[in-house]
Amino acid sequence: MPESSTQDSLKKGLIPQVRHAIPVASGKGGVGKSTVSANLAVALAKQGATVGLMDADVYGPSIPTIFGVTAKPQQTAGRVLPVEAHGVKLISMGFFVPANEAVIWRGPMLHKMVNDFLSIVDWGGLDYLIVDLPPGTGDIQLSLCQTIPVTGAVIVSTPQDVAWNVAQKAIMMFDKLNAPIIGVIENMTGEVFGKGGARNAAARLEIPFLGEIPLAKALRESADKGTPIVAADPASEVAKTFFTIARNLAAETARVRERKDAKAFPAKISPAGAERVEIEWSDGRKSSYDPRELRLACPCAACVDEVTGQRQLKIEWLKPDTRASSITPVGRYALHIAWSDGHNTGLYGFDYLRKLG
Repeated sequence: MPESSTQDSLKKGLIPQVRHAIPVASGKGGVGKSTVSANLAVALAKQGATVGLMDADVYGPSIPTIFGVTAKPQQTAGRVLPVEAHGVKLISMGFFVPANEAVIWRGPMLHKMVNDFLSIVDWGGLDYLIVDLPPGTGDIQLSLCQTIPVTGAVIVSTPQDVAWNVAQKAIMMFDKLNAPIIGVIENMTGEVFGKGGARNAAARLEIPFLGEIPLAKALRESADKGTPIVAADPASEVAKTFFTIARNLAAETARVRERKDAKAFPAKISPAGAERVEIEWSDGRKSSYDPRELRLACPCAACVDEVTGQRQLKIEWLKPDTRASSITPVGRYALHIAWSDGHNTGLYGFDYLRKLG
């Protein structure tokens, strides 16, 4: 049965020795998300944590540049060893694609890249795997949340309203995928872009605010030179800001499962083939389903007309001994259920299951 915590789920999945997988996201580009991810990872490492940084921004991988890394990852026994710099383990498409070439991929290739970075890369034991996501709410974000149960996401935004309005779309995406928001970081705060916009918005939404990073020339220069400022000048005021944010991140990560906005997920699930499908939720609620009725309620496009919303299946068509042949968690937001009648495209969201139950 699935265990009751994200940490235990990670132990059973593709990254069994990673305690916390934390994507860093933004609604739009140009907000300094990769620079924040890099310095946050180094700050966590300097505070004693074991940290990996997965650059999932396929179309604009900048982590190798920010870290000044030109060495290629080595391979051994069918595994890829991440490159290490400033105490952080790194992997990026930038290591595999020439600088003057563009990655032109559709969804299936992007999903394979995410899966390979999680399954083939030998991350070893990590306290945190920071995932630098591309801007927006596309295939990579969905693939990541489908592949592993992320601990929670960090949202980066600049102070102005136009940036925050787009950042909210990323928050809504993670909410639909049942991934908690660990907190919000305001980047480039100061005279040019203003101050406090993301902080105030986070307060309105009752989302933890992790800290603000000033718009500083030294931060940009250190990244251009290939050394995150937390490593290049740890005594600087900007670096101290990252250390504070790293401490706040660690504290909120520890509290995320206890927060009132954390959504319930299955803590225990009955074995496939049982006479009833039973789920015990993380908040203590219990749900019990007749397999035939649950099969009838399948929300996939093959079972429900996408235009009319009418069901294409009748319960009398199902055999009395219809059973779930497999039940597999998909990230933190759904169960994939395959059935004894051969149907295997059903994806049941947690919210949908709780309503049915």
